[in-house]
Amino acid sequence: MASLLPESLEPPPLEQLSSDAQEAAILDDLLHVLMGLEGEYIRYVGSYEPSVDKDRLDGANFRILPGLDPSLQDLTDSMLKMAKYYSAMDAFVEVQSREEFGAINHALCASIRKLLRDYLVLIAQLENQRITNESFSLHVLHLHTLPTSHMMFQLYTLAREFHNKNEVLEGDFDGSPDGLDNVDNILEQIQESGELAPGGMSKSICKGGNVLRLLTDRLSSMSGDPAARALLQSLLRDASRPYMTMLNEWLHHGGIKDRHAEFLIKEQKSIKREKLEEDFTDEYWEKRYTIRDLEVPPQLEAVKDKVLLAGKYLNVVRECGGVDISKEVHDVPKSFDDPRFLDNINSAYAHANSSLLSLLLTTHALSARLQSMKHYFFLDHSDFFTYFLDLSASELKKPFRHVNVSKLQSLLDLVLRQPGSIATQDPFKEDVKVHMNDVGLMKFLMGVVNVRGIEQDDANDLGTAEKHRTPAAPHASSTTEADSSNMTGFEALEFKFSVPFPLSLVISSKTVLRYQILFRYLLSMRHLEGLLVNSWEDHNKVLSWTHRSQDPRLEMWKRRAWTLRSRMLVFVQQFTYYCTAEVIEPNWQRLMARVNGGQDSATAQDSSVTPRVNRTVDELMEDHVDFLDTCLKECMLMNSRLLRARSPLYSLADQLQPISEVTNNTAASL
Repeated sequence: MASLLPESLEPPPLEQLSSDAQEAAILDDLLHVLMGLEGEYIRYVGSYEPSVDKDRLDGANFRILPGLDPSLQDLTDSMLKMAKYYSAMDAFVEVQSREEFGAINHALCASIRKLLRDYLVLIAQLENQRITNESFSLHVLHLHTLPTSHMMFQLYTLAREFHNKNEVLEGDFDGSPDGLDNVDNILEQIQESGELAPGGMSKSICKGGNVLRLLTDRLSSMSGDPAARALLQSLLRDASRPYMTMLNEWLHHGGIKDRHAEFLIKEQKSIKREKLEEDFTDEYWEKRYTIRDLEVPPQLEAVKDKVLLAGKYLNVVRECGGVDISKEVHDVPKSFDDPRFLDNINSAYAHANSSLLSLLLTTHALSARLQSMKHYFFLDHSDFFTYFLDLSASELKKPFRHVNVSKLQSLLDLVLRQPGSIATQDPFKEDVKVHMNDVGLMKFLMGVVNVRGIEQDDANDLGTAEKHRTPAAPHASSTTEADSSNMTGFEALEFKFSVPFPLSLVISSKTVLRYQILFRYLLSMRHLEGLLVNSWEDHNKVLSWTHRSQDPRLEMWKRRAWTLRSRMLVFVQQFTYYCTAEVIEPNWQRLMARVNGGQDSATAQDSSVTPRVNRTVDELMEDHVDFLDTCLKECMLMNSRLLRARSPLYSLADQLQPISEVTNNTAASL
C-alpha cells in the first residue's frame, strides 16, 4: 500500500504544483486507480484492508491528498466512484466464482467478467489517448467514462443485493427445511466416493433459482432505464443458460444433474424403486421428487407443477425401459427469453404424460389389472369364491389364530385353476394371496372414523389409515371393542394383491387398503347371508320346526324367530345388492371410462363434442382413489353412527344359528 512507502519516495505535495501539473498528475493516477490500484496522490482510505473479503466486496474507498484544485477535486471525486465499483465487482466475481456458489453464479460471473474485460479495454484506450493526445484532459476522461460509469453502478448495485442475501461470509448456516433435507444425499455421496462433494453442506448462499429471481426483480424495477434494462437482460440471459440445461435434461430425459442443489426439483436419492417393489407404497411418487418452493425462478412459477410432473413421468418411463428417452434433444430453448420457452415445457409435459400413460395402459395392462382386482375384491363373477368358501368353511370357522393360511392358499390356488372358472383365464391370479387380519373390520373402521373425525358429510380419504391398524375406539359399541381373539377365519380373511412397478404407483398400499375394507365388508355380508340361509333350511327341514306343537307359546316363539330370520335375510340380500349393483358397479363403470379415455355419459351422445384426451397420470391416480372413497362413503362405512347401529344386527345374525339349534333341542325335549 502507498501509505507504507518511505518519505523519500513520496511525491511532491499538490500545493507546490501548478494547475496543469496537478491535472496531469491526477490523470495519471486516475488511469491506475480505475484499475483498482493506488496512485501517487490518490490512495486507499485508512480503514480499507485489501486482504479482507468484506472490505473488497464493499469496494475500495479512495482519498485524494490535500492541496488539489477545487475544480479538479469535483471531477476526480465523481470518477473515483467508478474505481470503487470496479474493485467491488472484481472481488464479487472472484468470490461468486467459488465452487460452492453453483453453476448459475458461475455463469453470471462469466458474463460480468466479459463486461469487466471491456471496461479494462476502455481504460487501455484512454491511457493510449493520454499518451498520444496532448489535448486529453480530465474533463475529456470524465466524458468518455460516463456511460461505463452508469453500467458499473448498475453492476455494483446488483452485487450489493447479492451481498445482502449471502451470509456465507458471516458463517451462518441455513436453517430452512431445504438446508436440512439433503442429509440422505450427503450420506450417499460419502458412501459412494468416500468424500463430500463441493457444496454438499451448503451455507446460506444465494444461488440457483434465487439468483434468477433477483435478476428478474431487478430487471422489473429498472424497466424505465433502457441501458440498465439491456444490461440486466444480457446478464439474465447468460445466467439462465446452465439452469435451462438442467431444465431441458429434466423435461426431456427425466434426469437431474444438479451438483449444487440449484434446480427447482429436489431429488431424494434414498427413496429407490427397489424399496417401492417391496411394499408398493406410493412414497416413491410423492416424496422422491419435490419442488423447492423457495427457489423457483419467477419464469417457472406458473408452470412449476407441469415441470415436476413431466420429469417424474419420464423418470418412471426411463426406469421401466418402456420408451427410449436416451436420444439427444436438439433445438431446445437455451435461455428464459427464448419465445419457445413455454412451448418447450408444454410439449415436454404432453409427451411425458402420453409416454407414461401408454406404459401403464398398454405395456402393463392397467385396465386388465384393475378388472382382475374387481373379481377378487368385489366378488364380481365370483363363482370361484363360492367354491372356495365351500371348501374352506371348516377351516374358516376356527378362531383366526388357528387357521392354516397355507391350506387356505392351496385351496384358493386349486379353485382359481378349476376348469370352467372365470379365474382360469386371469393372467394375474398368481398375484392373489390369502392373509389373516388380526383386527376386526368394525373395530378398525370405528378406530379410523374416531381418529380422523369422519362423519356423514366428511368422508375423506384413508391416506393415514395405514397408521391406525390397531386403533382404540373409545366410543364404539361393545361389539367393536370385543377381544380380537374371538374372531373367526371368516371375519379375519382378506386378500393381498402383488402389484409390480410402475403399476404400484396407481395401485398403491393406500388403494389396496381400501379394496381390502370393501372386500371384508362384502365377505361379512356373504357370510351372514349363508348363516341365514342355513337357518332357513333348518326351518324347512327339521321336524321340530315343521311340526306344529300343541304348546301355543312355542309356536309363537317359532313364528317370531321365522319372521326375524326372513326379514334379516331380505335385508342382507337387499343391502348386498345395493352395495354391489348400485354403488360399486356404477362407480366402477365411470372409473373405467376415465381410465380408458372414454367420454362422460353427458357428452357420449353428442358427436360434436371432442373427447377428452388431456389425461394425466396424476388425474388417473386421483380418479382411482376417488372411486374407492366414494364406494366407502356410499356403502356407509365412513359414518360412526351407522357403524354403531349396524353392529347389533351382525351380532344377532351370528347368534341366530345357535338359537335355532337350542330351539331344536328344546322342541325335541318337549
